[in-house]
Amino acid sequence: MEQTRVKKLVLAGVLIAVAVAGSTFSVPVFGSKCAPVQHMVNIICAVFLGPGYGVAVAFLASLFRNLFGLGSLLAFPGSMFGALLCGIVYKKLPKLLPTCMAEVFGTAVIGGLAAYPVAILLMGQNAGDIAFYAYVVPFLISTAGGSIVAWAVLGILDKTGVLRQAQLYTENH
Repeated sequence: MEQTRVKKLVLAGVLIAVAVAGSTFSVPVFGSKCAPVQHMVNIICAVFLGPGYGVAVAFLASLFRNLFGLGSLLAFPGSMFGALLCGIVYKKLPKLLPTCMAEVFGTAVIGGLAAYPVAILLMGQNAGDIAFYAYVVPFLISTAGGSIVAWAVLGILDKTGVLRQAQLYTENH
């Protein structure tokens, strides 16, 4: 039991590092920094670690990105809702396509709408300058790219049988 927990924590730490390092590759879209690597990490967390770890990894990656000047406060809603939703979907229905779609919906729609109060209350944006749904499109662009990459990589691993073996490595026996 303890060994499994250590494996999960190590994998979570590696995924946080991948998300932070991957955020050096970002595309500015309408005032937000779109980091597709974070969304790929969200899906990988969903598949290997579940929704709780996924949200924790998204939160810590967002925190480190902000501390290192690689992201904005929008990284929090832009990653955590997608991580939670895709983790729940994969737990209930362990299939890659619905998991990727849940990441896109959770990030683009829920995270995009949740970014509005963050921008107004914490970033000092003027409510008249941005629409309530202003972050949906930039978040959609970011999460779609990361979801496609995750779907392709995990799909290849699934077809070769490596995905299941790797999942067994982090499960209790």
